[in-house]
Amino acid sequence: MDTQTNPWTILSSEMKYDNPWIRVTEHQVLNPSGGPGIYGIVHFKNAAIGVVALDEENHIYLVGQYRFALEQFSWEIPEGGGSLGKDPLEGAKRELLEETGLVASDWTPIVKMHLSNSVCDEAGVVYLARGLEQRTAEPEETEQLYIKRIPFETAYQMVKNYEITDSLSIAAIQKIKLMMLEGEI
Repeated sequence: MDTQTNPWTILSSEMKYDNPWIRVTEHQVLNPSGGPGIYGIVHFKNAAIGVVALDEENHIYLVGQYRFALEQFSWEIPEGGGSLGKDPLEGAKRELLEETGLVASDWTPIVKMHLSNSVCDEAGVVYLARGLEQRTAEPEETEQLYIKRIPFETAYQMVKNYEITDSLSIAAIQKIKLMMLEGEI
């Protein structure tokens, strides 16, 4: 099996939608079996960036907000978008300060992932932030945020109980749990 060869044939492509954050393209294709079809792809113009802010007492900071696309409230790690081609750590530092008012002296990348690779190219990275210092939050005008500091184990239980459903947050919290079990934290 050749895992590097693309089994899809693109016959034509047409951009259907474009804004400053995403572009949607519809491709007329031949699928891997040779049958005709369409394939829509959402291209993200920013990378997803998340931060697990963990203090000396192993408390984590979560951000809650109403998510327009889901039509529901969501508890998440601090996260946002960062320009492609720029250092994602700078975006992580910006998001942590904007959303929680925290700055950190120690940063470690812990997760790199594709968020929904069957229909989009969105990639994400999550950092563990330690050595926290409180400043003033600077949320964007589109954000109405609620912040809570809770024991990490409580956040882990929120994942287990489906109270946290954001994919970047789930991956990050599970990775931190694994790091704790392996004695890395």
